[in-house]
Order: sequence, then structure tokens, then C-alpha cells
Amino acid sequence: MRQAPGAVVLALDGELDHDTAGPLRAALDEEISAGSGRLVVDCSSLRFCDSTGLNVLLRARLAALDAGGSLELAGLRPPVVRMFEITGAHAVFRVHSDLDEALAQPPHER
Repeated sequence: MRQAPGAVVLALDGELDHDTAGPLRAALDEEISAGSGRLVVDCSSLRFCDSTGLNVLLRARLAALDAGGSLELAGLRPPVVRMFEITGAHAVFRVHSDLDEALAQPPHER
């Protein structure tokens, strides 16, 4: 996790599944509770995401919105993109091609 201008960036690596979702859930909950505002999840090193990981991201997105913030995704790789397309989740997230693009964009208005 790192601070960037106007956002907190959480970088994911490896696989996001039932066995690895807990630390992400805790980190997202902590940032949302702290009022971090705009969260950008860098998925450029994420090779796989299952339904558990997707649910963590979806719930965190709703919690961030309820807290007046946002949760955006950057750098989705093809296997992860496929999961998001199959489930329709790509339509609910603001997705950027990479982290640089995400940080160059202004925060999304509610």
C-alpha cells in the first residue's frame, strides 16, 4: 500500500482467491474506515482472481461509495479481465489500463 497524489494505491500480486483474500479484505477495510477516499487497486501483477476475490473487491467498492470514496482498478491482465467480463463486474468498476492512467485521471464523481 502506498500514497499517491489524490489516492491510496494497493498493489496485488499473484493470486486472489479464498486462501489469499483475507489480507486484502483487511487492508481495504482499514483504508475505507480511515476515510482514505479514492482507492486504486493495481492488478498488473495479479495472475488470477476467483469469486472470493471478486466479492472482496465488490463489497469494498460498495463500502467505499457509502463512505464517500471510490475503489478503482488498474492494469487488469487477460485472465482477470475474463473473470470480470463473465460475471459482469467490469461494468460496475472504473477500470484503467494501467496505474499511470488511473493516477492521471481525476477522481470519479459519484
